[in-house]
Amino acid sequence: MEQSFSQFEDSLAKKSLLRSRGNVFRDDASIISNTTSILGSGQTSVLIKEKTDQLYTHFLAIIQSSTDDIFETVQNLWQVLQNTVDEMQTGAKKQIGVNNWIRQEMNTWSLIHCLYKDRLITQREEMEQDDLPLVNSEKLIVENLYMNNATLREHQLILDWLEQTSYEANPIQVAHYGDRSAMAWENTLHHLQNVGRTVFGGRRELVKSLDPDAPHRENLPLHDLDMDDQRRLVKHIFNCIRQGKIDEAQSLCEHCGQPWQAALLEGWRLFHDPNYYTNETKAVKLPIEGNPRRDLWKKCAYAMADSKKLDDFTRAVAGSLCGNLDSLLNVCGESWWDLLWAYLKVNIDIRVESEIRSCCAKTYCEMPEKYWDSKMSLERIFSELDGNKNLNVKTTAKSCFAMIQKFLILDDIKSLFDHMNEIIDTDEVTPQIMRLFAHLVLFIRQIGKSHQEEIGDRIIRSYVQCLMKMGDAQLVAFYTAALPSAQQIQIYSEFLENVPESSRRSCMEEAQSHGLDIAQIAKVTVERVQRMIEDPDNAKLLTGEMSDLDRKKISSLEFLVFLKDQRDELLWQANAMMRYFMAQRKIEAVKKAFTMIPTDSIQVLIQQFGGKNNLSVKAECSIREYLCHQAYLAAIDGYNDWVEFFYNKKPRPPNTAQGKNFQEKAASEHQEQIYQQDLERWKNLLKEQTFATKDLFYNVLLFPEKGWLMDAEDLKMEFSTEENANAWENRKVQMDNLRKLHIPDIALLLHKILTLAEEHRECMKLSIELAAEQNQLFDVFSKHKMSELLSKMAESSLALMNENMDPFGFSTN
Repeated sequence: MEQSFSQFEDSLAKKSLLRSRGNVFRDDASIISNTTSILGSGQTSVLIKEKTDQLYTHFLAIIQSSTDDIFETVQNLWQVLQNTVDEMQTGAKKQIGVNNWIRQEMNTWSLIHCLYKDRLITQREEMEQDDLPLVNSEKLIVENLYMNNATLREHQLILDWLEQTSYEANPIQVAHYGDRSAMAWENTLHHLQNVGRTVFGGRRELVKSLDPDAPHRENLPLHDLDMDDQRRLVKHIFNCIRQGKIDEAQSLCEHCGQPWQAALLEGWRLFHDPNYYTNETKAVKLPIEGNPRRDLWKKCAYAMADSKKLDDFTRAVAGSLCGNLDSLLNVCGESWWDLLWAYLKVNIDIRVESEIRSCCAKTYCEMPEKYWDSKMSLERIFSELDGNKNLNVKTTAKSCFAMIQKFLILDDIKSLFDHMNEIIDTDEVTPQIMRLFAHLVLFIRQIGKSHQEEIGDRIIRSYVQCLMKMGDAQLVAFYTAALPSAQQIQIYSEFLENVPESSRRSCMEEAQSHGLDIAQIAKVTVERVQRMIEDPDNAKLLTGEMSDLDRKKISSLEFLVFLKDQRDELLWQANAMMRYFMAQRKIEAVKKAFTMIPTDSIQVLIQQFGGKNNLSVKAECSIREYLCHQAYLAAIDGYNDWVEFFYNKKPRPPNTAQGKNFQEKAASEHQEQIYQQDLERWKNLLKEQTFATKDLFYNVLLFPEKGWLMDAEDLKMEFSTEENANAWENRKVQMDNLRKLHIPDIALLLHKILTLAEEHRECMKLSIELAAEQNQLFDVFSKHKMSELLSKMAESSLALMNENMDPFGFSTN
């Protein structure tokens, strides 16, 4: 930034604005990104994606390590974008365009830095200063104006930002005009010096003199080559002014032998005679600064900018220094940012000129009325840009970054949030755009600006959903923590649904380190997974076979194992899951869900509540139901072991030897004896195993107190929500249905093994237990199951009667 006050002041005020902007801008920020010529388009895309994807973690690192100085954080965000572009540099000469998203994001952060640092720090530190008395120094008047007028200072900061970003996007290259240094219009000079001497001379008449006014005074042209060089030179001069590099433009003019052009660029400088404002007596007078007749120069420059005889860029150069808007619009009409620069340049000029003429103790030449009519507010300037006739300008005005920058300049946070809220629902949004939006929300919140909290939360939530696809738990956890607690639970549980099992612990640890309620998150995650519905394509699974979704549901219980404080919730959720699988007769799934519960869970719960008598109703019911499932699974395992022993461990009889010699018969008899011994031993073991299995079955049928899958007593529960009350009622209904489903099966299985073991008396004892009023097991039998059981019992009674006993197994003697 070479001219802080643009056309008004060149030294002291420059330091003031640099203090406002910090070191956000770098003068040597030439960014190169064209790697296609070296790597090819495919490799280039991969390289760019790799580099830009690192921005997510870089931004996180900056935010996490940020200090109380929010503007240092903003500067670091800008710098990391700059570094990313530098890393993509490969030596090609094509630059990243001004409309590239990463360039525009850099510009947005630099705009935030310079504007809001002035708004939040400089303006708060300002103190009321006395009005400046009438003086003769234009420089002092402008300095005082910039210190006291925050609006003008903001306009100047925006202008400086536009100039610097233009330079960063398109750094001025070294230009050569003519072959000989310090020689202007050399081709015209050569022609005039050699009139009549050349064999092939042009027929067109050229100027006869080479003073600066000759082409206009004589109304004759320069040599074609000189005219081309002159057009390129004045365009280059204007580009230097557009980028705030007036000194470079002056140096180029002098180098090209056009000192009058350099003098033209000098006339705008503010007049100041330091000899009037020093108390020191010096023999040598200090040099006068600026132009004592700046008003006359400005009036002439304005007329020059209005002249139709000059080319557009020559008029624009003069107009940029004297506040002629029309001349600037002629050359800036293709770019939204160039037009914004032109409007601001003229408005600042008018405001400063008005201050000088009202505070300076001398008479000035009158400026045309048209000059003063060009003054506009920022709102009107943006309105003019929105309604511009140029299609490119209108399109840019509606683009995402232009809208963001517009609302930041206007300090219109409400409109900014509304715009971002609209964008996230369109195809225009990308993860990188969401990253910018989320950090804009965080910045606005940190500086304490009032905004729409709901929209801010929605933006951050959308960004987190983008991060979830990347699977980085640290990123997801950090930005989730910026949401309200209820949304934190929902969004992070959604993330945990699909993380690999190997990453679950690290994801939970990240959530805990960022202050998330991992206990509630784990609970909601399990509930979300449990509510998942099986894909219709898997409906053809065999009865009792586990699906992939079943395995996922069971595996989700692991989230409740990380914290010992959640053992009561683990038991509650695991019991619900086992009820679900038992209703589908998926015994293997029930076993797998049961193994997810650590064996010390009951002891841990008792310790947490300070003893058995202090257990909550929910914990006590969970423990009892857990023991019911344990008893049921033990009975099923006992039955499977009994079947394995009965059918696969029974000794096989040896082959009988008939018509063989004595030796073979002896060997056969010996094998028969061994078989009988093994058979007797097997029968004894079968009897033991039958009674052991019978006890396991009775543990289910005669479960203590009210029975299997029944709470110990009628509980009077108080529920905080209707949802909790409904969940408790559903649990009772489920347990009643499971009793009706499984108790008859348990009874029939027990009868089966007793019958196969020829323990018919035990079968009749089973019937007595089932008919007992205190157990009321008969209530859970359907008519069909009761009929089947009675038929089996009748068969057992017949077997007893065949053994000379009564139908109940008592001796008839």
